[in-house]
Amino acid sequence: MMRKIFAATAFMALAACSPAKKAETAAVTPEVIAQTSKDLNAFLDSEYEKALQFSPESLTSQGRKDQYDKLDDRSQEASQKELEWRRQSVADMKAKFDPAKLDEEAHTSYDVWAYLLNRDEDQNKFWLYPYLAGELGGDHTGLPQFLITQHRVDDKSDMEAYISRVGLIATALDQDIDRAKAAAEKGIRMPRFMYDQAADEAKKVTTGAPFTKGPDSALFADGEAKIKALKDGGKVTAQEADQLTADLAKAMTGTMKPGYDRFIAWLKADEPNTTPDAKGVGALPGGADWYNAALAFQTTTDMTADQIHELGLSEVKRIRGEMEAVKDKTGFKGSLQDFFKYLRTDKKFYYPNTDAGREAYLQQARDDLDAMQAKLPEYFGILPKAKLIVKRVEAFREVPGGAQHYEEGTPDGSRPGTFYVHLSDMNAEPKYQLADIAYHEGLPGHHLQISIQQELTGLPKFRTQSFYTAYVEGWALYAEALAKEMGFDSDPYDDFGRLSGEMWRAIRLVLDTGIHSKGWTQEQAVQYFIDNSPNPEASIRSEVRRYITSPGQATCYKIGMITIRRLRDEAKAQLGDKFDYRAFHDVVLGGGALPLPVLEARVHRWLEKQKAA
Repeated sequence: MMRKIFAATAFMALAACSPAKKAETAAVTPEVIAQTSKDLNAFLDSEYEKALQFSPESLTSQGRKDQYDKLDDRSQEASQKELEWRRQSVADMKAKFDPAKLDEEAHTSYDVWAYLLNRDEDQNKFWLYPYLAGELGGDHTGLPQFLITQHRVDDKSDMEAYISRVGLIATALDQDIDRAKAAAEKGIRMPRFMYDQAADEAKKVTTGAPFTKGPDSALFADGEAKIKALKDGGKVTAQEADQLTADLAKAMTGTMKPGYDRFIAWLKADEPNTTPDAKGVGALPGGADWYNAALAFQTTTDMTADQIHELGLSEVKRIRGEMEAVKDKTGFKGSLQDFFKYLRTDKKFYYPNTDAGREAYLQQARDDLDAMQAKLPEYFGILPKAKLIVKRVEAFREVPGGAQHYEEGTPDGSRPGTFYVHLSDMNAEPKYQLADIAYHEGLPGHHLQISIQQELTGLPKFRTQSFYTAYVEGWALYAEALAKEMGFDSDPYDDFGRLSGEMWRAIRLVLDTGIHSKGWTQEQAVQYFIDNSPNPEASIRSEVRRYITSPGQATCYKIGMITIRRLRDEAKAQLGDKFDYRAFHDVVLGGGALPLPVLEARVHRWLEKQKAA
């Protein structure tokens, strides 16, 4: 896919050098370029608004209340309809706008809008393949979380929309099951362990009031709290509040719960058709093609599974050498494997498995982020306005050793960005890795990059909302390493935490490709991870389940980081004393998330201008 896109771009560049094209280009005045670029931006804003109307959930995520009582249509028909719309949109863009009459930023927008069609075409070919659920969750956990964290209730109509959406969760799950059934008919099934895990998660969502006796379920507690806030604020009467609460309970027990029951029933019915061993997608019908497409989609490159695997092996070897050096700085006597065991088992590296220990973990994360916040202006010209909070994952979706993660806020700042942590098992969350994780998920990682992107002006809106995993996760991993250059991680154990974070992502290159293209078993992958990382075993097993259920996704981090770091090193080498971290970071972040080849071209153009200045 990427070869085709960028080969076409190269062809256009060559055509621009022909005598005829030179004459045509010479007639294009700065005024024409400025007007055409402005017109393209307006066109793309209009088209992006149409794209958003396909996704009520995306509208809500951006802080809007259009289609507030609806959820996304997950049917294949809806997916095909959206794809047909995008085909027409790109065709219209190409008919109306000549790339030769666009400025640099507008040309990038033109290329990326076309790229999105190519990406959607590839995804559509493999509509059946993504699993019903994965280690990072699915609609059965994601939709309740969406309502809890993103559906804002300011008046009675907002709560009525909330209740409508609660009922529609069952429809979404039914559509997911329809896709899973169609996939199963072709021999495409998720691993057996995921059947039990998804069923258990679904039961957690539907346990507690109003479904059963005992404490309120998480979703019901959230709804009640939002209704109470309306009543306390004088937005509804006590009688109206009681009616809203009754309506919410009815939607949950009468519509939502039967949907979850059908979801669980199908999992139980289909589970005997699976095998105990968890195989990669390469073992599925057409799975090898899906995996290749997944790698292209996730990395935005044309790297093969073999290339990624070899890169991973090389990086693991390099990082082990650096780990040996840091281990020696601590004064530890013994092998690297002995040091791993020491870090996994010595209680001083973990907070107590108590509520007080969990709060201490959260507070350390906040303190680390506060210290980083004060240092940012020395390394970044553009800084985010959005606030960041640190929060424990909701109980119904919490996994022992689960990966910490970030959820972006709204573009208008009405909802802050959130750094979520899994704290059900404190023995899976070592202290020495916490700062590194906070830098990745918060500052200068995801929160800084995504908030800056959402706050950019002068670009078509879709550029402020685009998400390319290789760029976004690559930046966050780059941010981990940058923290050391900024003066953090001076303690050898914290520095080892940084290295263990980078090793973690290097191992992903080996394991993701090993599992899905080389036939590695789940236990083989776990053992390789244990042999090369100090991570607690509970965390390792969760990670390996993640790689199995989300093919290709885990490869993006290191590939993106290596690309950004290579571009930074090129800039340092070419600019010498003229190199400035703030200027480099602003050019990387100032265009929003981009496919890696587009980012590379952007930085190279900037470099040429800097050298000519």
